[in-house]
Amino acid sequence: MIIERLWPANAWRNYHYLIACSESGEALAVDPLDWELCAATARERGWTITQILNTHEHGDHIGGNEALRAATGARVLAHAGAGGRIPGLDRGLAHGETVRVGKTVELECLDTPGHTRAHLCLLARGRSATAAPDLLCGDTLFNAGAGNCHNGGDPRLLYHTFVDCLARLPDATRIHPGHDYLSRNLAFTLDREPGNGDAAALLAAVQGRDGAQAPTTTLGDERRINTFFRLQHPAVIAGLRGTFADLAERPDAETIFLKLRELRNRW
Repeated sequence: MIIERLWPANAWRNYHYLIACSESGEALAVDPLDWELCAATARERGWTITQILNTHEHGDHIGGNEALRAATGARVLAHAGAGGRIPGLDRGLAHGETVRVGKTVELECLDTPGHTRAHLCLLARGRSATAAPDLLCGDTLFNAGAGNCHNGGDPRLLYHTFVDCLARLPDATRIHPGHDYLSRNLAFTLDREPGNGDAAALLAAVQGRDGAQAPTTTLGDERRINTFFRLQHPAVIAGLRGTFADLAERPDAETIFLKLRELRNRW
């Protein structure tokens, strides 16, 4: 399996992905807003785009579908619950279903609501017991951050996605988000937990870089640098208590997550 991350350098800081089978040359385009970049990259690599997958229905993820379909004949796949909001959907997907690309690629669909109510992540578990998994996570999980819930989402659903789904994946899982917000997210982690040396070191390393140069983090990294995975850290709780005077003495993890998401909305 080949995962090619594309950086169109647009105002929304999107990432697009091509997932290709090294044997057949077939490829899946994930959230291909800049469809010309996706098509041109596939041609350069000798790949044929046969499928388009949208992690969710927002315009900056589906806006290139029709043009790319017209250029390649690719089928459009997305969460079954988003069908009415994604024109021309050919296959609606549910949790646990498999998307196959060519002869070698199998991607497991994970139902990950929160950013929107119908959101999919794709998990490639690797072809051997020792291979690290890859997670294409759209706008659910960002490097050092979590998706917002402004346009059709629900922060409580996002919390349960983090705790009941993402947190159960192995530390070695490589994270491939839908946008590059790494520097800003690291700064938020440090605002909430000023003594986080891992977040400070990574922020210093990526300052001044654009999304094309951003590193690929793992879930193990995220547990160290992403405040939305550090819900029981004493410094995080103490910082929230300084902002929210009504916070209980021992707040539960969901309350902490929701307060962090509330702060990040206006930070």
